[in-house]
Amino acid sequence: MKRFANPEGRPLDDRALIRAAKAGSTDAYGQLVQQHQALAQRVAYLVVGDASEAEDLAQEAFVKAFRALDRFDESKPFTPWLCTIVRNEARNRRRRFGRQAGLQSRLAFDRALAAIVPTPEAAAIEAEQREQLWTAISHLPPGQRAVIQLRYLAGLSEAETAATLGIPPGTVKSRAARALDSLGTALEAAT
Repeated sequence: MKRFANPEGRPLDDRALIRAAKAGSTDAYGQLVQQHQALAQRVAYLVVGDASEAEDLAQEAFVKAFRALDRFDESKPFTPWLCTIVRNEARNRRRRFGRQAGLQSRLAFDRALAAIVPTPEAAAIEAEQREQLWTAISHLPPGQRAVIQLRYLAGLSEAETAATLGIPPGTVKSRAARALDSLGTALEAAT
């Protein structure tokens, strides 16, 4: 694959890669995929809770994004647009496959995490705390839960979270503050 770079040898930014991809360069789009693949998988994982499913979803989202690239507004950042596609794909799949798949993947995730904890006591404490956190997050209102997932678990910036969810940055701040307060209260009550 041809690597696109500026005259100084640094990789091109998203906008330049998008322009090249719109002009027909699959190599430019491939470079965009490489640069955003880990984030897309994290966002998908936060919705479906299964690593292999998240990988598949990210790939499907990249295909959809490629097909819709001609409609992408280059004046806006690529990351929130892509994250919106990933979240929509993941939510649609989660609805299709129901809750059973989510429970199975969460159990597998918990087993994988427990395998890296050195002692049984530490594993039990970690599992209990993780379960309390997941339960508390799942009880948040959908808007607050989405902000927590994107902002803190996927690592998006405040602006990227706002753009992904289609809400003002101030709403991200207020939802995050309310969600963190609720989580703190819920976790305090659980201990």
